[in-house]
Amino acid sequence: MDVRLPDALRAAIGALQAGPGRDVSRHAAELSAAYRTMQPSRQAITGVVDIAAYLAARMPATYAAVARVLDEALARLPGFSPQTFLDAGAGPGTASWAVAEAFGGITAFTLLDHNAGFLDIARSLAAQSSSMALVNAEWIRGSLVAPALGGRHFDLVVTSYALTEVPDATIVEAALGLWERCDGALIIVEPGRTRDYQRLMAVRQALLTAGAQMVAPCPHPAPCPLLEGDWCHFSVRLPRSRAHKQAKGASLAYEDEKFSYLVVARPGLAVEPIKARVIRQPEAKKFEVAVALCTTGGLEQRAVAKRDAAAFKRAKKLDWGDAVEQS
Repeated sequence: MDVRLPDALRAAIGALQAGPGRDVSRHAAELSAAYRTMQPSRQAITGVVDIAAYLAARMPATYAAVARVLDEALARLPGFSPQTFLDAGAGPGTASWAVAEAFGGITAFTLLDHNAGFLDIARSLAAQSSSMALVNAEWIRGSLVAPALGGRHFDLVVTSYALTEVPDATIVEAALGLWERCDGALIIVEPGRTRDYQRLMAVRQALLTAGAQMVAPCPHPAPCPLLEGDWCHFSVRLPRSRAHKQAKGASLAYEDEKFSYLVVARPGLAVEPIKARVIRQPEAKKFEVAVALCTTGGLEQRAVAKRDAAAFKRAKKLDWGDAVEQS
């Protein structure tokens, strides 16, 4: 799949970054440092340079992670055609752009964020979208814990890299509030860090208790079988543009973004089940492929021998995060 930002979005971001100039790189470095040390980064973003730096340092990777999760949601939810969408904790509208690419049938976008500066930028960027529904989106200022949405519900709700900013004491409340607004599928994408995974597991349990149907990444609704100290996360590789490399002071032409995620659905929605999920990068050896799996029966370390030609060929094609749909 293509995880690059859409051309129109890259052009719009480039135009916004032209004004702040060199200051973007310094602010981008500060944002990246805050992200790595798990400090609240989005709450401190207020000025034009701050936002331009966020677009440069974080938007491409966030978009790639969300696009990867949406791709999995499409595979697991055959026939799901949402028309109304809530981008909760929208920031500059990253998830909305990814949803517009993945679900062409969205007729109404609603973007919610507590940061007025982000909403202004999101509106400016959305004006360049080919999706008229996104161009004409509704913009609401409010928090994830107490969103000012009245009694409205949405077919699809996505919150990406936003719950990570919510305190431990209110993250489950915030997630359950979004679930109450959801008539179809709820998608949560978070940084692929131990702390965020642990919090996501608390959210997962609360959602399942509330009647949610597991969609992905888990092949089962049972408690996570990983041992203490381990955590479930995945990775997506995205290309870096010249501006992206300059903003981050990077030399590599790509970036690997680690993320954790959860997709749940209302019981009435059809879900395509899987047998297992690849939870580590497979290790290809001369005579076998070693694959770490989370299966419907728990964790499994599978060694696929070369002598089983068909299975060996399939195993060599597996990647970290892939669904396994047959034994």
